[in-house]
Amino acid sequence: MTPLMQVFLFFILFISFSNADLLQDFCVADLSSPQGLAGYPCKSLCNVTADDFVFTGFRSPGNTSNSYRISITPAFAVQWPAVNGLGISTVWLEVAPGGRVPIHTHPGGTELLVVIEGTLIGGFISSSNKVYVKKLEAYDAMIFPQGLLHFQVNAGSVKAKALESFSSPSPGVQVTSTALFGNDLPSEILEKVSSIDVAEMKKLKAMFGRTN
Repeated sequence: MTPLMQVFLFFILFISFSNADLLQDFCVADLSSPQGLAGYPCKSLCNVTADDFVFTGFRSPGNTSNSYRISITPAFAVQWPAVNGLGISTVWLEVAPGGRVPIHTHPGGTELLVVIEGTLIGGFISSSNKVYVKKLEAYDAMIFPQGLLHFQVNAGSVKAKALESFSSPSPGVQVTSTALFGNDLPSEILEKVSSIDVAEMKKLKAMFGRTN
């Protein structure tokens, strides 16, 4: 077999394994072991019970007494081991009047938001910088495609509540403002890559506890 054929075969096998479905019914995460690229290793089947497949963390009311006036209760693989390897997870979101979920991305999954109570304005920015914004009432749903910048804002006078689902058990999250201004890169470098002058950059970084 030629080297080119070997590389081609390796590539085909890599694609095949990286997109392979579970070889068993489920894989409840063993959180005592480190997470790998394919998720957590499986908990022994003899130790799996019906309780593993039930999540009760949404019962308590959310605490929205923070600067964003939001409460986020995640049920990712680390909180709900049963979703490990299943390509799905969920979050309970509460947004007090005047609250907002800041612009952020989920590098590992697409988000589906369903409004349960109240009113939210949801929006995202495509890779061509086109903005899609919609006012959402109770029982409305909106998709936020994987990796795109998006946000939600309470557009009413009462607390808004929503259930969010993700196409990954660990979708990840990166808040844009924190990533840009809450890092250790020197302001002089950030000025060059962001077009924000050094003085203003230092003011913004100071808001996130950074001084350089």
